[in-house]
Amino acid sequence: MGVNLKQLAAELQLSTSTVSRALHDSHEISIETKKRVREMADKLGYQANPYASSLRKQKSKTIALVIPEIDNNFFTLAINGIEEIAQSKDYHVLIYLTHEDLQKEIAVSKHLQSGRVDGILMSVTSQTDDSTHLKELNKTNIPLVFFDRISDEINTVKITTDDYNSGYNATKHLIDAGCKHIAYLQVSEALSIGIKRLNGFKDAIKENSPGNKTSIVTCGNQNEDNYNLIQNLLNVPDAPDGIFASIEKLAVTAYYVCHDSNIGIPEQVKIISFSNLSTAPLLNPSLSTITQPAFEIGKKAAQVLFRLIEQKPLDDDERNIILKSQLIPRNSTK
Repeated sequence: MGVNLKQLAAELQLSTSTVSRALHDSHEISIETKKRVREMADKLGYQANPYASSLRKQKSKTIALVIPEIDNNFFTLAINGIEEIAQSKDYHVLIYLTHEDLQKEIAVSKHLQSGRVDGILMSVTSQTDDSTHLKELNKTNIPLVFFDRISDEINTVKITTDDYNSGYNATKHLIDAGCKHIAYLQVSEALSIGIKRLNGFKDAIKENSPGNKTSIVTCGNQNEDNYNLIQNLLNVPDAPDGIFASIEKLAVTAYYVCHDSNIGIPEQVKIISFSNLSTAPLLNPSLSTITQPAFEIGKKAAQVLFRLIEQKPLDDDERNIILKSQLIPRNSTK
């Protein structure tokens, strides 16, 4: 727990006004004193607030969007939905990319605690297995809304899709297509959405084809490593005849592996994936997808965030919104 300005000043044996001016980089304070104040502030966990006192009452007219990656069509579409609402409110959107790196997410969270924005929209990284930094961010009372990749431990608004049902339906689709050995490809064992999709996968197997063989493969953020994992999975005598990719890029990597290894899709392996890839119908063969309402998720997340910024009350059913995804069968599972 961090200290307040008064406690920080007492620790430094300086007046609160001197400490405040040092933290605000006042020209009246020496460089040495500023350095000492900042070092102690960091040590004790004090967060300087550049919008203190009268400035606190003003709006920055900016919201922060924290996302793990940009080369995913889900986030591209979600950004469009968020931008549409932000522009209608005459707000700017600051995008922070964490690149699936927990340490970057922690640094961004710490940066945003200072109150530089009026609200925060966030989708967590695949590495986020500890929510301490998110709890600290939530304590600042800056409106915070999670979308898609949420943190279950944080008591705030969450906008997701029906991940369990989608995972179940995608797996049953592969079973109905005749698959006897289905591999589930995931990027994280900690992500809430991944756990729900995996539970849907497991229950679909148990209820519809309990004798089926399954493989659960945890991939990472490096395409080359994922390529090698999927290549090793598919180039064995008892290789899977069905692949359920929990995210888009793993399906694309599976296509590359099949192309390079002369493995026929769907003749030898059928593939379905969570994906908002606009070119999915044009792939060879066209990719069967669970398509999330990405634009609507982004739009709804922004709408709820602005309700919080404007201090309008939310109903209970607005605090946990689930939008349905759509299963679109194409040639990769025929």
